[in-house]
Amino acid sequence: MFKYPQDIEILIGIRGIERKKMKNLKRNDSEIYSMFVKELKRQRETIELIASENIASQAIMEAQGSCLTNKYAEGYPGKRYYGGCEVVDIAEAVAVERAKKLFNSRFANVQPHSGAQANFAVQLALLDPGDTIMGLSLSHGGHLTHGSPYNVSGKWFKIISYTVEEKTCYINYEKMEELALKHKPKLIISGGSAYSRIWDWERISKIAKKINAYHMADIAHYAGLVAAGVYPSSVDYADITTTTTHKTLRGPRGGLILTNNEEFAKKINSAVFPGGQGGPLMHVIAAKAVAFGEALKPEFREYQKQVLINAKKLAETLEKGNLKIVSGGTDSHVFLVDLRPLGVKGKDAQEALEKAGITLNKNEIPYDIEKPTITSGIRIGSPAVTTRKMKETEMVKIAEAIVKVLKNIDNKNVISDIRLDMLKLCNEFPIYKDLKY
Repeated sequence: MFKYPQDIEILIGIRGIERKKMKNLKRNDSEIYSMFVKELKRQRETIELIASENIASQAIMEAQGSCLTNKYAEGYPGKRYYGGCEVVDIAEAVAVERAKKLFNSRFANVQPHSGAQANFAVQLALLDPGDTIMGLSLSHGGHLTHGSPYNVSGKWFKIISYTVEEKTCYINYEKMEELALKHKPKLIISGGSAYSRIWDWERISKIAKKINAYHMADIAHYAGLVAAGVYPSSVDYADITTTTTHKTLRGPRGGLILTNNEEFAKKINSAVFPGGQGGPLMHVIAAKAVAFGEALKPEFREYQKQVLINAKKLAETLEKGNLKIVSGGTDSHVFLVDLRPLGVKGKDAQEALEKAGITLNKNEIPYDIEKPTITSGIRIGSPAVTTRKMKETEMVKIAEAIVKVLKNIDNKNVISDIRLDMLKLCNEFPIYKDLKY
């Protein structure tokens, strides 16, 4: 077992490096430096409601921008193909142990560069091209990697999609079971990118067992909530759980794979490397370790409780403004808004709200007749505004601003006034106060 200090930031000597790095960047590449300045300003002055985005701590950013970017480390701790890995092995060992503790899992692979690559690694580990897999339809809240024809999952495998009910927009587990019994997929994928309700991981695992299929739970959107114990965990039920390390988990952009099955663990390790990736990004793995450490602290649970409260308050206030919330509400950090009653398209709503200082994304709603590039809905999430320490009062202000913009979508004066209101709100809840580019 590797011995390591509790504070990995001290280990890799990164405190204060961000400021020095930007001085060098300013001198060496003014074009890219200028971009950093503009993006920091945009983030500081924008209400961020994109459900898959969050605001990582400066400690996480410092780890990711560290000297570990120089180290090539193909393989796993203690079993590398390159020399000089004895120090970076500590970073990965720390990340693995913290991930296991955080999610109460016996195994963790912290090397996937993204959630998409984590999902690909699982498919590579368990399936053969041409096998049948079953996942939630992308247009009903699923994910590209769950069988979209534009993704390798949809190109390599035969895809059976389950859907939500048209009236309730809830998953019908009886129909899911009927589909599974009929088509007998080798893998059932649960989880999605725009499903706001509770997933019944146990029920899905029972369905998978009936047909001798694997069950992979993709908790990329719910991982922070799961880690904090405010949303059900899939780890005890699914054969394998995958997630990203950003979104609600509030870490660096990356992926993670968890399982309690030793046989699957060996297959996953081989599928990640050398199956689908080369050398791991050690600077990102160090940042993951820092993020997992933050998530193990008591204040992270309080943060996630507020994420749920804020999402519910946003949805409730929008409903009072006569906007239609898909499925009638949310049990998580995310929800969809059906814009058809207003006669507004998702694309137009996204663009108008961005001008008003509020960023979110256009999104298909279940049974949408619009193109994915247009959509009839928008997706809203509460993680980033909650990181800014905003609470219910601010959610009401933001939701009322959204309603006003959507009902005056072509009124430049209204949008301009809302922009000033949102800028004032951002200034009241600043981010990265000590960060200077």
